[in-house]
Amino acid sequence: MKDRTVDRLTETWRQDPEYVAAYDALDHEFALAKEMILARTRARLSQTQLAEKMGTDQARISRWESGAASPTVETLRRMADATGMELVVRFKRPRRSKPAQPNRATV
Repeated sequence: MKDRTVDRLTETWRQDPEYVAAYDALDHEFALAKEMILARTRARLSQTQLAEKMGTDQARISRWESGAASPTVETLRRMADATGMELVVRFKRPRRSKPAQPNRATV
């Protein structure tokens, strides 16, 4: 595979602890959005259909699925009911990341 500029940039960014921290901080939002999309599509519902079942509007569903807004636990319960799913919340140990390399800036 050719070494593309975006791949090189991504690799460079991943060496920056601040970038890694910011990226990891969004991981939960992306995971939640993915689960919401999966629940809706498994129920074979469009965003509009799900919104109707939940008593909300399609734009709000879109914001949740894009990660632009965070739903409340009550909203997640309503979504579970509307999609015929069960809401399950769990906690797990964080994955271990590589220790940050010391900054070798000269004084």
